Amino acid sequence: MNSQMFHIDIHDCENVNVQGVQVTASRDSPNTDGIHVTGSTSVNISRAIIKTGDDCISIGPGTTNLWIENISCGPGHGISLGKDQNEQGVQNATVKTAVFTGTPNGVRIKTWAKLNQGFVRGVLFQDVTINNAQYPIIIDQEYCPDDNCPQPILWC
Repeated sequence: MNSQMFHIDIHDCENVNVQGVQVTASRDSPNTDGIHVTGSTSVNISRAIIKTGDDCISIGPGTTNLWIENISCGPGHGISLGKDQNEQGVQNATVKTAVFTGTPNGVRIKTWAKLNQGFVRGVLFQDVTINNAQYPIIIDQEYCPDDNCPQPILWC
């Protein structure tokens, strides 16, 4: 596949198995997530080789009970969990036996700075190898993709 945006988009689904796929896009192609999961439950992704210009796997709002295993990622931006400002949250996700090579990021958890429903919880990364990544592990609680983001609310 060589899509101009998400290659595989799993949206509002239950009990999905994605096995043995190979996704390829140019290293400099923006928004070409390999596999994007949002609003879905009980999704298994295994034995995938993903080479993209954006996230190899992106996990969006309302995703629960996700299993990712035996993944090869690179080039690409690694695996990202969370993102949108008004999301329902991401929970119960396992990433097991994954290799990231030449990616700017390895694994990344993103939430917005303002108070909202968004959260990421119940995440396990196990047997993950990250080679030549600028940021192997990122936990960004003030994620902002552009200049129009809300200012953080500070409590004293």
